[in-house]
Amino acid sequence: MLYELNRQLEELGKRMADLRVSLDLAAAKDRVEKLEEAMLEPGFWDDPRRAQAVVQELAGLKERLEDFAALEKAYEDLQVLVELLKEEEDADALQEAAEELKKLARRVEEMELEILLSGPYDRGNAIVSLHAGAGGTEAQDWVQMLFRMYTRWAEEKGYTVTVLDMLPGDEAGLKSVTFQVAGPNAYGYLRAEKGVHRLVRISPFDAAGRRHTSFASVDVLPDLDEDVEVEIRPEDLRIDTFRASGAGGQHVNKTESAVRITHLPTGIVVSCQSERSQLANRNAAMKLLKAKLLDLEMKKREAELAQLRGEQTEIAWGNQIRSYVFHPYSLVKDHRTGVEVGNVQSVMDGEIDEFIAAFLREKAREQAKRAS
Repeated sequence: MLYELNRQLEELGKRMADLRVSLDLAAAKDRVEKLEEAMLEPGFWDDPRRAQAVVQELAGLKERLEDFAALEKAYEDLQVLVELLKEEEDADALQEAAEELKKLARRVEEMELEILLSGPYDRGNAIVSLHAGAGGTEAQDWVQMLFRMYTRWAEEKGYTVTVLDMLPGDEAGLKSVTFQVAGPNAYGYLRAEKGVHRLVRISPFDAAGRRHTSFASVDVLPDLDEDVEVEIRPEDLRIDTFRASGAGGQHVNKTESAVRITHLPTGIVVSCQSERSQLANRNAAMKLLKAKLLDLEMKKREAELAQLRGEQTEIAWGNQIRSYVFHPYSLVKDHRTGVEVGNVQSVMDGEIDEFIAAFLREKAREQAKRAS
């Protein structure tokens, strides 16, 4: 066991050396010094938006430098422990070292993935929408299962999940649900989930016990800051109010606090009913509309680039990105990266990091190819 532990530690050391190169720590330290000097200049706070951007960049750089320094300290402590074990092997200490190595490896992998988050909104929160496809109750139950999966994943990462809008199924499950996931890098990770998800199982709603295939779409948008400018003309909006559905007490049932906004030029419809006041729901709905309009613009740009490259990048309904097979065998397969996991239940309990990591690495390789 000691030999294997030492081998894994050496392998981790190589990954940390590569990570140091990728982080370009010297350049990051120089940038920190320049930003700190800029903050001391007269009139720095005269432009609040620019000042806020500088403060955020500085905080992010400092956090990354501190995180890597903590990794290096943990690695050095582990090296010392392993050297002591070579002189006098102790079963308990050996087990402790193995557990610490596993924790350290996870932290290194998280930082490796963070480097791949290069998009303008990757570091921020995400807004996720799930919609049932064809299949009635079976598909609606599948949406409920996916919602639970993402909630479990978010909770494990220490993220906060806030439901913005929810439409219950006719008999069971959910027809649709929109929720915010708040936490560092939430959008960067969850954008890997965008697309059609396919379920194959023996339906609990089929008395004959037949196998059913169901589909649900997952849409992921960045949760935009208030200062992100998206042009929305008041005359282009139709705003309707209605009574919120579901649990919420007497206030929800007796007042028209829920808000639905239709953007007339594009036909985009958003709604929110999670807040107690109509004003709060309206503000949340407007934020969601901004995100959808920005996403629409990004898709237009991607379509133009795809046409130039001669590629088809749009995700078509039924062209699933991932299949979850409960019967006749147990397997979850991502069709974009080829990653397979045999323990379906663990995936449904939120263990989807392996799929996300593979997607981010694949995207990074594609970008490197295009750049070369």
